[in-house]
Amino acid sequence: MKIDYLQALKRVDDARGAWVLHGQEPLLEQNLMDAFRASWQKQEIERQRYDISSVSDWKTVFNALNSLSLFSTQLAVEVHGNIKPDAAGLKLLKSFLQHNEQNLLLIVMPKQDSSSLKTSFFQTIDANGVNVALTANYPRDRQQILAIEADKLGIKLANDAWAWLEQHHEHNLLAAKNSLMRVSDTFAEVDVIEIEHLYACLQDQSRYSTYDLSDALLAGNLAQSIKIFQYLMASGEPLSLILWSISKEMRLLMQLFEQPQNALQLGIWKTKVSQYQQALRRLSPQTFLAWPSLLIRIDASIKGLGHENAEHLVQQAIASMCGKSLFH
Repeated sequence: MKIDYLQALKRVDDARGAWVLHGQEPLLEQNLMDAFRASWQKQEIERQRYDISSVSDWKTVFNALNSLSLFSTQLAVEVHGNIKPDAAGLKLLKSFLQHNEQNLLLIVMPKQDSSSLKTSFFQTIDANGVNVALTANYPRDRQQILAIEADKLGIKLANDAWAWLEQHHEHNLLAAKNSLMRVSDTFAEVDVIEIEHLYACLQDQSRYSTYDLSDALLAGNLAQSIKIFQYLMASGEPLSLILWSISKEMRLLMQLFEQPQNALQLGIWKTKVSQYQQALRRLSPQTFLAWPSLLIRIDASIKGLGHENAEHLVQQAIASMCGKSLFH
């Protein structure tokens, strides 16, 4: 079954079987993942996460799905990566879909091209699972998505203000959401946000986004990366979204190190392959080994677990991606 982002949001609590989320809209992915995790916590469903770096990892995933812990009746397995199951993995997927009605396999992938969407893996998902394209190709879709974000913030926009907001951000949903957060703080007493409110609030902004942070990290520019990070924090960017961007780039670099010939298959845009290759030449395998545990520490600190400062840890991750260290 194929559904869109808004339909997926309504089905989160009842999600079972196999779901695939794919696209290049970080706001949509983060919102859905937050909704899933909140639902699992509310329903007391055990959650496990796996990152796929080779085809053989799928066997571990399906073994996990078929073996609950003593204290769980349901399991949600969250899988991240861009490597699809091979023939043996597909057989395990079909068996899971036929016999395991309570558990959920949630697969999160980058944007897929048309040929990838025609593979046996996606055909199996379309026929027996749920295929969610994280896209918003039309102005009406983007406005509907952002209207939900505005509603969360308790603000309303005039019709022409929506058009101005979209034009200002060139269809970048994440940047548009940040602007909604900024205007809601600046004009908290205004009933309906007009163009002049948006203009007054946004005209002097540098308009950095997490995409700019990714570019600076890949270039190894520590000073610019820290500057963008500080700007994003000051403008109300959720730390969880900044972590999402950093972990995505770390994951791609680690996968490219293991599979240097498979840049396009990993979801790296053709025009950016050279940037990733340049970053790899700057970094060492020992650096990669430290990243998974650092990401876990950041995630835990954002959720209020432990005693470490999340912002300081993120700055450590930024420095590490730039090939430098904050401490000697």
